[in-house]
Amino acid sequence: MRILLINPNTSRAMTAKIADAARGVAGPDVMVDAVCPSVGAAAIESHTDEIAAAAAVVELIAADRDGSDPADAYVIACFGDPGLDAARELVEVPVIGIAEAAMHLAAVSGRHFGVVTTLSRTLGRARDLVSRYGMERACVSLAATGIPVLDLEETGSLAFETIAASSADAAASGADVIVLGCAGMADVCAELTARVGVPVVDGVAAAVGMASGMVRMGLGTSKRDEYARPPRAFVAGGRGALGAHDAPPRAFAGGPGARGEHDAPPHPTAGGPGATSDAPGPSTPPHAAVSTKVFA
Repeated sequence: MRILLINPNTSRAMTAKIADAARGVAGPDVMVDAVCPSVGAAAIESHTDEIAAAAAVVELIAADRDGSDPADAYVIACFGDPGLDAARELVEVPVIGIAEAAMHLAAVSGRHFGVVTTLSRTLGRARDLVSRYGMERACVSLAATGIPVLDLEETGSLAFETIAASSADAAASGADVIVLGCAGMADVCAELTARVGVPVVDGVAAAVGMASGMVRMGLGTSKRDEYARPPRAFVAGGRGALGAHDAPPRAFAGGPGARGEHDAPPHPTAGGPGATSDAPGPSTPPHAAVSTKVFA
């Protein structure tokens, strides 16, 4: 069985970290490959980021589906579950979002759960997902730690203590189970369970377990009505996938004056259309070939 784990942000360090968490719960007959887009959102922390993430998810699944060894299931490793519905239109195999998997598993593990996530601006999206997945009665709290997503590439002691404090508050307010609201928190699950004294659910592990279980049961994505094949073929934008050892692509700013990898630089000017910067801007996929190597 092969599961493709998709980190919708461009952090290769984050992708390698969540791949380790996924492989830790996968069975011996399950191969987990992990990919992230070569261009797009560095972190999923806004509605704009989520649009880029959803496009990346769809492109990466379409590319894998059309390859020589398509996955038996797909996991979207971002707590906003970006692109989940669109991805399910593309394939007949299971497609699991980590928020959906974590909430369902938490509702089985206890009567009530609390979500501990990153920035407060993401709480609205988390609340929307609680409603979408029918968990309004089960979810008793939503808490933001104030930790940016990329600060979780390596979870230090300060970040852990902050997450632990929010988790303890959730447990004190009636949560029987804690749901971690970011794939980047996957590595603190066991330690957090011991600290807080209630079960802690990592969505990456939950989604991998759910995906592999569905494959073994012969369950896939229904092609009746909503998740039927889309009426028009999806045209990928050429983002490609990055593996652990690939060099990061050059940053390209979109909009007026954006240039390709092989274009001559414009006449140096301060600001305005055509000005270039080392800082990444809105992502316009480069035309140069990008690696499709995965995190093995």
